[in-house]
Amino acid sequence: MSDNQVTLVGNLTDDPELRYTPNGVAVAHFRLAVDQRVWDAGGWKEGEPSFFRINVWRDQAEHASKSLRKGARCVVVGRLKSRSWETPEGQRRSMVEIEADEVAASIRFAPVALDWQADEAALASGDDVGEDARRSTPSPDFDEVPF
Repeated sequence: MSDNQVTLVGNLTDDPELRYTPNGVAVAHFRLAVDQRVWDAGGWKEGEPSFFRINVWRDQAEHASKSLRKGARCVVVGRLKSRSWETPEGQRRSMVEIEADEVAASIRFAPVALDWQADEAALASGDDVGEDARRSTPSPDFDEVPF
């Protein structure tokens, strides 16, 4: 596991932008606004938000582009990555991005509906997208909570 792992919870500032590398690898980008809460004499207050560019790769990139929209609250677990470049005017620029290992919709403030039928259809067509979902779906004769 990476030694610079971060977990961020925030809201998407735009829809994920899905692209493909020349080799056909899917990559999605979106920005995440993370609010800071600060304590002062009057209690907790909202501080200045921080904005992070999130990069999601391969199947997860396609899933994020289908599942997430601007304003959605999500949880991102990933690694910090620093990138530098020079502008055409000769100015040196740099930014810190997050290479996402996991992206998930947050259910803290709103429910999220999973499309089990789409997962089953994908599995039936030979796509393994729904494999984990199918394994985690309780069988109809399951009458006890598993924990």
